[in-house]
Amino acid sequence: MKYLILGAGPSGLTLAAKLIEKGIKDLLVLEKEKEAGGLCRSRDVDGSPFDIGGGHFLDVRRPAVTEFLFKYMPENEWDRYERDSRIDLKGRVIGSPIEANIWMLDTDTQIEYLKAIAEAGSVSGAPMPERFTEWIYWKLGKRIAEDYMLPYNKKMFGEELDSLGTYWLEKLPDVSFEDTLRSCLEHRAYARQPGHSEFFYPKKYGYGELWKRVAESLGDCLKTGVAAEKLDIAEKCVNDEYKADVIINTVPWTDFREIKGAAPALKKSIENLRYSSIVTEYHEERMDTAAHWIYYPDEEKDFHRILVRHNFCPDSKGYWTETNLTRYRESGKEHFVSKYAYPLNTIGKNELMTDILSEMKEHGIFGLGRWGEWQHYNSDVVAERAMILAEELTGE
Repeated sequence: MKYLILGAGPSGLTLAAKLIEKGIKDLLVLEKEKEAGGLCRSRDVDGSPFDIGGGHFLDVRRPAVTEFLFKYMPENEWDRYERDSRIDLKGRVIGSPIEANIWMLDTDTQIEYLKAIAEAGSVSGAPMPERFTEWIYWKLGKRIAEDYMLPYNKKMFGEELDSLGTYWLEKLPDVSFEDTLRSCLEHRAYARQPGHSEFFYPKKYGYGELWKRVAESLGDCLKTGVAAEKLDIAEKCVNDEYKADVIINTVPWTDFREIKGAAPALKKSIENLRYSSIVTEYHEERMDTAAHWIYYPDEEKDFHRILVRHNFCPDSKGYWTETNLTRYRESGKEHFVSKYAYPLNTIGKNELMTDILSEMKEHGIFGLGRWGEWQHYNSDVVAERAMILAEELTGE
């Protein structure tokens, strides 16, 4: 075939659908699971959708992406929300991000936080450190670091936290000391919200319904239940069976059992990639909150985040928790494990990926999406990158 796409998550599905839209039918998508969607798959649990890979939503900020995806699930089948995310800080629930919402705490705590931020390296002019844990102190000061950011991120990323770099921090809100001070004086948040400040979510389905429909549009160009285990980069062949002019990989590089023809340095680079795994668990209780999701730094709780299902999925009840697999305490409740949840932004990872992707590209193999590029991209971002790659591949 001309194009062989490995993985039917949002990036692989979008790329295939875009190529077919351009009139290219000589392609095949391989997916190891029985259904497409990757981390964005949904199940019906207790009569309502459950997004098994954690909280995934369609951001409104990329109109070209939403316009393309609305061809498969029209806009009138979606609700639009303004993000309501919160933090449970020692039993006191405040808005997120914390830097813009410490005004919701008592006056003494506000003063302590403001003093600590004023003494932080980012305010005093100290150079930005390379390690994420050091950056937290540098940016937010000792109190927010130790009360929230460090315990929360340790829960989310596990023991790898000290190995993370700082090059990925555009994912986090950027709140200046002046904005924090102003929010305390005026009792309202000042901050640029991170991703999903506004988002779409299906009215009647889980988020996986979108990707299910995209998958169905591919027809015979999608083959499920086939894991890409062996990659021959010289022959551009997978599992000694599927050969193509161009291979686009969207699955984790570490998941290949064998990469034939790879130099030792390339194999070593792939071995050095890190990721974290999560468990999502359903709880039937209805929470008395209007929040869409809530962050929990409390280390006594195994989970780090709650998704309040009934606040973004109409006519549903309950909520689901998201927990790092290394912390999960079995409860007997309905739950799902995602081995590959978050690619970890370890120090030196970008250099590793530059080496991996450049060598693969020389052989006509491209990396795409969260796992093909090993970046913590949301689904709207990987869809956009897939659409761009489709243009590049077809020379349009």
